Amino acid sequence: MPLVRIDVNQGRSPEALGLLSRGIHDAILAEYGIPERDYFHVLTEHPQGQIFAQDAGLGFERTPDVVMIQIFTQGGRSQEAKQSLFAAIAGRLEALGVAGEDVFIGYVENGAGDWSFGFGRAQYVTGELAVPRK
Repeated sequence: MPLVRIDVNQGRSPEALGLLSRGIHDAILAEYGIPERDYFHVLTEHPQGQIFAQDAGLGFERTPDVVMIQIFTQGGRSQEAKQSLFAAIAGRLEALGVAGEDVFIGYVENGAGDWSFGFGRAQYVTGELAVPRK
């Protein structure tokens, strides 16, 4: 059950924003085999000048079309699975016109007890939800 935060500069249409979110979700579905309804995205648009994303010394420039993605999910997936997910996300966004250098992903792992889906209960801990398989 990943929670995905997506930050972009203002200027895309509502349809384009929906396609970005859906492309990322479809990549997660394909790579991790999660249920379709495990779709939890927060998409935030920022005025120009509020996102700073340099190249970290890799020798390329990002454009104002940068897409900053944070994925919060339970730990335990292999480094290979994560790399495959990163590539799948970049590929899906490239198909939408987002250049590879404009796809920035941060991946944060946590445990079953770190989630509450409502009512102030940790449903993975209480047994109301089955802990997802890795």
